[in-house]
Amino acid sequence: MHAAEISLKDWRNLADVCFCPDAAINIFLGNNAQGKTNILEAINFASLLRSRAGKESELIRWGQAAALLRIGYVKAGVSHELAIEVSAERPRRILLDANPIRPRELIGKLNSVFFSPEDLFMFKGSPSTRRKFLDAQIAQAVPIFFLELTKYTRLVELRNALLKKIREGSAQAEELDLWDEQLADAADKVISKRLNAVEKLNGLANAMQQKMSAQAEDLSIIYDLRGLSVRENIAANFLQTLRARRFEDVRRGTTSIGAHLDDLKFFVNGHELKLFGSQGQLRTAALALKLSELQFLKTETGEYPLLLLDDVMSELDATRRELLLEFLSREGIQTLITATDKAYFPTRPFGKIFFVKTGTLS
Repeated sequence: MHAAEISLKDWRNLADVCFCPDAAINIFLGNNAQGKTNILEAINFASLLRSRAGKESELIRWGQAAALLRIGYVKAGVSHELAIEVSAERPRRILLDANPIRPRELIGKLNSVFFSPEDLFMFKGSPSTRRKFLDAQIAQAVPIFFLELTKYTRLVELRNALLKKIREGSAQAEELDLWDEQLADAADKVISKRLNAVEKLNGLANAMQQKMSAQAEDLSIIYDLRGLSVRENIAANFLQTLRARRFEDVRRGTTSIGAHLDDLKFFVNGHELKLFGSQGQLRTAALALKLSELQFLKTETGEYPLLLLDDVMSELDATRRELLLEFLSREGIQTLITATDKAYFPTRPFGKIFFVKTGTLS
């Protein structure tokens, strides 16, 4: 998979930008706050409909009515065009090859992996950050997972609302029976896919960690099932545990086990990274994890996704930068990299270099 043409109109601070990226490595150079990150975030938005903006209307350039993103790309040898319009006055519009599609149909169409300095804090951040990381990869590889996760989340919300009514005396505990059965079935689908993905990512990430640490470090990932002690017959065990915790759930007014609470734990040489990892180990593990995402999506879909690296070269030492660029070049992964200093890159050519200044490209 690779992008052939990308255009942005009134997107963040980008008034009118259009460029054809190289099939290999593309470097976007410029000072901070010039619009480099906005280019990468727009592409990632086209993959997952996620952005750092609190509201989608914040994606629109100040004073304009709408923002438009177009990406022409090739997937499995077939050319496509994806267009997304974000408006302050009407619902978002998504067109694939000139045909309107729903947001849930977008997932898996244009796959990308986004890596920014904030990812270095994923290991020590909240469990929700780690769950989002895992879910994004699964959804791009298996788009139906997005629907299964959405259904599970909605069932948890409805069950929690019922728990509060029971606590207040306006509903009966027996009403939970049907909801619990549906929730157990939905949890089974979500958790099973997560466990399968973690098993695959484990081997891929460890291989990357060993390569970048000169075989000195082993990286392992564990899916932490909060509230469940077994990993087989998930639906049956989930339902049994829900019923055992029913009184406590009613008292608290919330569902105390499930995929919405599960976590990922990372270990380097047997020590939990969150608690004992050095800065060097954190950086290496974060990069290893992102590169394992690339391999995971290639294994699942047959093609590498687009790789978006936002100002990460400054976080890596010269050795890791060289290893990264050599790997990307060798594998032929289309990569868009932002940086403030050309010195981060070797003198030999890698593809294209774009200069970004006040929202313009040259």
